[in-house]
Amino acid sequence: MFPFTFTKAADESSALAAGREGARYIAGGTTLVDLMRVTVERPGAVVDINALPYRSVDLDGRALRIGSLVRMADLAADPRVRRQFPVISESLELSASAQLRNMASIGGNLMQRPRCLYFRDVSANCNRRTPGSGCAAMAGLNRNHAILGTSDQCVATHPSDLAVALVALDAVVVTRDAGGDRRIPVVDFFRRPGTTPDQEHDLKPGELIVGLEVPTGPSTARSGYLKVRDRQSYEFAVTSAAVALDVTGGTVRDAKVAVGGVATVPWRLPAVERALVGRPVSPGLWREAAARAADGAKPLADNVFKVELVRRVVERQLATVAGLP
Repeated sequence: MFPFTFTKAADESSALAAGREGARYIAGGTTLVDLMRVTVERPGAVVDINALPYRSVDLDGRALRIGSLVRMADLAADPRVRRQFPVISESLELSASAQLRNMASIGGNLMQRPRCLYFRDVSANCNRRTPGSGCAAMAGLNRNHAILGTSDQCVATHPSDLAVALVALDAVVVTRDAGGDRRIPVVDFFRRPGTTPDQEHDLKPGELIVGLEVPTGPSTARSGYLKVRDRQSYEFAVTSAAVALDVTGGTVRDAKVAVGGVATVPWRLPAVERALVGRPVSPGLWREAAARAADGAKPLADNVFKVELVRRVVERQLATVAGLP
């Protein structure tokens, strides 16, 4: 480990003051502490924000509002979420382990860093960790890397399951700093690597995630999350799909589809959605729409299989969600 200061914020103003001075926020610590141990992260100061009042889950006719300090396990178990936003509860329950879900916060889940083995090995070249050093994954072991949203600087996949569901549901991140609040669509919150892979999100220095808002709608209750992985627990996605459908009178009225495990950010699939809306339900429709799931893919030497896998996962989840009562 390395020297750093640790403080506990008594209130929001003291937390934001510490953030302005460069301190890193910590809640559950399930990602940050791991990265500090291997010296990928080396903050000079860490501030505990668990005393802040961002722990409520509220639902009205317009939106589900989630405090950033709500624990993953608590949100997954909330009966309102399970009933009206099953894709959220399923994405959480398929994440990490029970012990980690009890500790990890919703805000922290969004702030996860890549699980790329080269990012976490400080002896390897990694443009996210050390800009300009190169990307060892390009010619290295890249079976679990991205095929969508990549650049010649980085091919690491985004690790969050929850973020895939939130992108599909048009959720919004609410942030706060001394200047006030910002509302950022989750789809815009995460940045593709481009030429600046070290810039992973849209947060300003010292800005704090205080909550999430997920709009209600006719498709949210008919939704679900499918995660394909190398083992059935405590494993990151090889490919995943979050699907929400409004099916009325045998016709798809609305469709929301996003995938994970295959892209550098949680990846929305508008081409798949357009192929569904206004069409009568049929097995052939799911296959036809899912064929667009890998549009624009740029596979690497070891992950060509993901092109066909993501199509099949999307097709399967479309059929599954359409068949829900």
